[in-house]
Amino acid sequence: MLEDVRVRRVRASEVVGYVDALSDVLIDCVEGGASVSFMLPLPREKAVAFWRSVAEGVARNERVLLIAEDHAGEVLGTVQMIVSQPDNQPHRADIAKMLVHRKARRRGIARRLMDAIDDVAREEGKTVLVLDTVTGGDAERLYQRAGWLRAGTVPKYALMPDGGFCATTFYYKHL
Repeated sequence: MLEDVRVRRVRASEVVGYVDALSDVLIDCVEGGASVSFMLPLPREKAVAFWRSVAEGVARNERVLLIAEDHAGEVLGTVQMIVSQPDNQPHRADIAKMLVHRKARRRGIARRLMDAIDDVAREEGKTVLVLDTVTGGDAERLYQRAGWLRAGTVPKYALMPDGGFCATTFYYKHL
């Protein structure tokens, strides 16, 4: 049940403790076909290294990490906000790696993560958010329902985990 899911910001001091659980979510998403920068097969060591680098970014205040966890503390999903931007873009942030484990999908977790990242962005003084996603994927509907506006599509922008090309659609949101 959705009320059993808590979305929260992970402090820099605790991110390392979530590396294994976040790696599980990332691997599951890639194995499920998500084009989120990784190819199949995704070795666990590579997923762990990625989350360790995220932990370092959180510690340097370059990123914000949110997790969605159930009543037992199991991580079901995550999203990041990259707040470190060029000097002429202090008002902007990139939303990245919005991931929900396949076993937890269709429960409103992704929407809760996106609503929560909006709140954090406001707290951080960010007024323009941008993200990109696979064109035609389920995430597009989520983003549109959450008030994101389509900026455009680039064909053959990235690869799917199995190696096939995919188009990428860019979205933005003014807070």
